[in-house]
Amino acid sequence: MSDAASVLVVDDDEAVGRVLAALLVQDGLRATWVGSAEGALATLEKKPYDLVLTDVRMPGFSGLELLKMTRLKWPDMPVILITAHGTVPMAVEAMREGAADFMLKPFNREDVLYVVMKALKGSEGDRAAPPRPVRARVETTDGMVGTSASLDEARALIRQAAPRMATTLVLGETGTGKELVARALHSLSPRKDKPFVRINCGALPEQLFESELFGYEKGAHSTADRRKPGRVELAEGGTLFLDEVGELSPASQVKLLRLIQEKEYESLGGTTTRKADVRIVAATHRSLPDMVKANTFREDLYYRLNVVPISLPPLRDRPGDIEALVRHFLSTLGPPNGRPKAAVTPGAMALLAGRKWEGNVRELQNFIERLVVLAPPGDLIDDATVKRELDRAGLDKPESGAPASGDSLPERRKDAERQAVEEALKNARGNRSVAARILGVSRRTLYNKLESLGLTEV
Repeated sequence: MSDAASVLVVDDDEAVGRVLAALLVQDGLRATWVGSAEGALATLEKKPYDLVLTDVRMPGFSGLELLKMTRLKWPDMPVILITAHGTVPMAVEAMREGAADFMLKPFNREDVLYVVMKALKGSEGDRAAPPRPVRARVETTDGMVGTSASLDEARALIRQAAPRMATTLVLGETGTGKELVARALHSLSPRKDKPFVRINCGALPEQLFESELFGYEKGAHSTADRRKPGRVELAEGGTLFLDEVGELSPASQVKLLRLIQEKEYESLGGTTTRKADVRIVAATHRSLPDMVKANTFREDLYYRLNVVPISLPPLRDRPGDIEALVRHFLSTLGPPNGRPKAAVTPGAMALLAGRKWEGNVRELQNFIERLVVLAPPGDLIDDATVKRELDRAGLDKPESGAPASGDSLPERRKDAERQAVEEALKNARGNRSVAARILGVSRRTLYNKLESLGLTEV
């Protein structure tokens, strides 16, 4: 029990507070109940906690005020708000102020445990670290946002592969975050204090690839008036990331094969063979096995690269992560664009969550920045703004297999919600509890949504 996460329960109703604490203890956590926000602050000053679960309406300081104070002093500690008087504006304000989640009373055991464990999982990388007096977001150490099973599988592979030297091949469509994986492999490895060097294989013509990778000596060619180190030398002791490795010409593939196979190279115009102490991570959106069959990619190089493959899912296969990604991008893109408290209304979120985002996370990120820049003044971005910018970007088209029931904004919003719910149920194989988790809502919210959308027979 000493290694269990600790939760501070704050509720002026002693019966509710003690029930919540007992429920958490039964699930293997350590829980303490206090009856006021003032008592919570005093308790946190004496002892660190991993999470705060607080009621909103209390005498003295409210739960929202407690949230604001804890975010300033203990920014890495997640706070969950729970109330019997929830409204949409209250929920929006809570999430904007940094709440890890927002729940309504009455609650059931499963909902509480799921929300608490999700919040703890998001902050587990920081649990051993002392609180820092700087405003910060609680996020995973790999930088990837989302809790879908396919993303968790990729994270598990990253954790396994990171401490090793084995060459890793990151696979995924354009915009899925392959460079994030490469950086996570580096930052979680013993080489984290050494350089991380990237080379985009698709952006270099064949005649420049060798000199960029291996460098050149003075006089190696007509414009070589001085020695230039290559990317391999710059990455010495660290990680060399070969992005879009599937774009290499056959001649460049031969040169790369020797580097990986022999761990040595020569710079252009040089006479000395150098040893390469670099960890190789490669990435591509192409199907290398198909390229091998077509004789456009060397089979021996493919096997050298594909020692540890890590596949990233497209965003359309993890629609339940879209809401978390939207909030993440608002928090990172809002401040530099003069909107530090930018948030979206529930209707706007439904429109965003209902799209396929064929350009994956990168397309969603670019669109959120567009919203932050072009939305009317104010903190809240509404569904009308999202609809307008989807129109301008040429994205406001019904997805295949999901005909629109009408042209009005409420009808389109309903279509988007229906599609998101149907897709979650399909991915969950009809299990409504799992579907609720994919969508990031409680089972009760999902049941209400099924009824309002006429999907009770699904």
